[in-house]
Amino acid sequence: MSGPDEHGGSGGGSGGGSGMRRKIAAALGVGVGASMGAHSGSRLESPWSGGGARAGRAIKDQIVEQEIFDQRSAIAFSLIVLAVLLLLSRFSYLQIINYGEYATQSVNNRVRFLPVTPNRGLIYDRRGRPIADNVPAYRLELIPEDVDDLESTVRALGALIDLGPDPLERFATARRRYREFDSVPLKFNLSEVEVARFAVDRHHFEGVDVVPYLVRRYLHGELLTHVLGYVGRLDADDLAAVDEGNYRGTSHIGKSGIEKHYENRLHGASGRERVETNAQGRVLRVLERKEPRHGDDLVLSIDVQVQRAVWDALGDRPGAAVAIDPSTGAVLAMVSKPSYDPNDFVHGISSADYRAILDSPGKPLINRAIQGGYEPGSTLKPFVGLGGLELGVIDRQSEVLSSGNFYLSGAERPYRDWKEDGHGWVNIQEALEHSVNTYFYELAYNMGIDRLHDFLAHFGFGQATGVDIPNEISGLLPSRDWKRGRYGEPWYPGETVIAGIGQGFNVTTPIQLAAALATFANGGVRFAPRVLYANKRAGDQRAVLVRAPVLSQVPVNDADNWAAITEGMRRVVHGVQGTARGIRPESGYQIAGKSGTAQVFAQDVSEDERDVEVAEHLRNHALFIAYAPVINPKIAVAVVVEHGGGGSREAAPVARAMIDAWLLQESEP
Repeated sequence: MSGPDEHGGSGGGSGGGSGMRRKIAAALGVGVGASMGAHSGSRLESPWSGGGARAGRAIKDQIVEQEIFDQRSAIAFSLIVLAVLLLLSRFSYLQIINYGEYATQSVNNRVRFLPVTPNRGLIYDRRGRPIADNVPAYRLELIPEDVDDLESTVRALGALIDLGPDPLERFATARRRYREFDSVPLKFNLSEVEVARFAVDRHHFEGVDVVPYLVRRYLHGELLTHVLGYVGRLDADDLAAVDEGNYRGTSHIGKSGIEKHYENRLHGASGRERVETNAQGRVLRVLERKEPRHGDDLVLSIDVQVQRAVWDALGDRPGAAVAIDPSTGAVLAMVSKPSYDPNDFVHGISSADYRAILDSPGKPLINRAIQGGYEPGSTLKPFVGLGGLELGVIDRQSEVLSSGNFYLSGAERPYRDWKEDGHGWVNIQEALEHSVNTYFYELAYNMGIDRLHDFLAHFGFGQATGVDIPNEISGLLPSRDWKRGRYGEPWYPGETVIAGIGQGFNVTTPIQLAAALATFANGGVRFAPRVLYANKRAGDQRAVLVRAPVLSQVPVNDADNWAAITEGMRRVVHGVQGTARGIRPESGYQIAGKSGTAQVFAQDVSEDERDVEVAEHLRNHALFIAYAPVINPKIAVAVVVEHGGGGSREAAPVARAMIDAWLLQESEP
C-alpha cells in the first residue's frame, strides 16, 4: 500500500500532480520520463523537493508576472498620455489663447518706454538780453525695481557721493510718487568729482545711473527774483495741478513769478522713446522716438538796465518800485528788496538755509511790489482832486483857507496839516504843489465816502491790477458797506476826512499805485499791467507781441480838469516851492509827481521831516509817484521806501533814477 507522496501529494493524486509537472517540464524543455527511467533504481530528487543535500530553486510564474507587467505598463502609459495632454493643454492656453498678453509681457522684458523731457524755454528782457537760461548738469537716479537691496545700495552710494539728510528725505518722498520701474532722482547737481567717483564703481550698482540734464540758471541772481520767480523740484501738490503724463521725466516746475504763471508755455510737451534694454536695464538701442516740443522762449517787458538803476538807488533799504509804460501797460521794472538768489532753490535749498530766509527780519520771500500793503498817504491826493473836479464838488479856481487845522462841525478835535500855521488860501494846483492836507480834508468831506469810493475805484484802487505774476493782493478801498460788513459799525465823517489824504483804512500796493498813475497819465485807459512782452515758439524765429488787456476807461467829463491836476503834479517837482523840487532834471524833460508818507506810528510831523527821534522800525514809509515826460508820458513809476521817513527826500530820488534810466537810453526797442 503506498503512502502519501513525500513531495506534497497523495498517491491517488499523483496522476494529476504528475500531469501538471509534465506540462511545466515540457514548457521548460525537461524530459520527465527519460529522467525517471535513468534513475529507476534510486529515489527521484524532484526540483520541487525541499529536502536533500541540494534543494532545488522555485521556478517563477512568468505568465502571472507578464499579466502584472502588462497591467502596470498600461497604467504608466495612461499616466504619461494624461501628462502629455495636460502639458499640451497648458501649452495651447499660453501660446494660443493668451498669446497676445504674454507676447506683450515678453517684449516688455526687453523693451521700455522712456520719457524725453523737453528743454525749458529761455527768458529774455525786452532788449533781447538773456536773464534765465539752461545749463548742463548731472543727477543721480535709481530704479527701485532693479536694486536688490535698496538700503545697502544707498548706504554704499553715500560713501562716494555726499548724500545728506535733505536729499535722502526728498528721495523717500519722491518714491511714493513714482512707480517701481520708474527712475527716481536721488541727488541733483552732482559735482565733477562725484560723477568721476561713481563712474569708477558703476559696475557695483545695478539700477543706479548718472543722468545728464539741463538745469535753470538765473543770470542776474537776486536782481530779478520777484519778477522771474524760480523753478523747484516737483512735489505732490504740483503733480495734482498738471498733466502728470506730460511731466513724466520732468524734475522741476515753476514755483513763483513768471516761471509759475507761464509754466505751460515754458515747459513744452514731453516726448517718448521706445528702447531695447538688457537684463540690467541698460539701453542697448532706440527703437522709436517721438520728439518733445520744447518750451516757448519768453521776452519780458522788463528792461534790465532800468531794473538795475532802481536796485542801486534803493541800496540796502527795504522797499519796492514799479515802472509802467502808460501807453501800453507794459511793466518796465519791478523791484522788491530785500531779495534772495533764486539759484539756491533750483536744486533744492537745505532746510537750514530756507529757515534762515523765513526768519530774516526783512522777509525777502515777500514780493513787496504786488504783496506789500501800504497806506497811499498823499500820493492819493491827485486822484481825490480829480474826483472833486470831475464830480463838480470844486472847480479849478476854488480856494480853501489852510490855517493848519480842520474841524468837523461840532467837533473839538482838529485834523492837523503838516505845516503848523497852514498855507493860507490855496486852489487845487497849489494844494498839490505844497501837499496841503486841509484842502483835501475839506474836499473829501464834501464829496462823501460813497462818491469818493466810486470815483477812486475807476482807477483800480481796492482791486488787483491783474498783473501776470501770481499772488497779487487787492489792497483796500474803504466804503460804508465794507465797514458795516467787516466791523458791523457805521461809517463816521472823520473817517472820510482822513481817507481824503490816503490814510485810515486805505491800503494800496506799489503796482496798484503805478497802474493808477499810468491810467491817469494816458487819459483814462486802464490796462492790466503785463510783464510778458513777446512769446516765441520753439523753432520759430518770429516773436509774437503780447498786448496788455484793457480793463476799463475812466469817464472824462472835462479834459481841462485832468490838465489842472497834471499842472499841480508838475509843480511838485518844478515849482518854486514844490515838495520834490530836489529831483528836478536840469534839462531835457519835465516830471509830474507827488510825494507821500504812510504812517507806521502816529506822529505830528511833516511828511518830509526826518523822524530821528523815533525808532527806525516805527518811522513812516516814504512814497513817491511820478510820470514823465509831462507831455506824451512814456513812463509812470511808484516807489515805496519802508521806514524811510519823507517821501520827497527818500523815495523821489529812486523814482528819478528809474525815469532817467528809461528816457535817457539811446533807443527803445
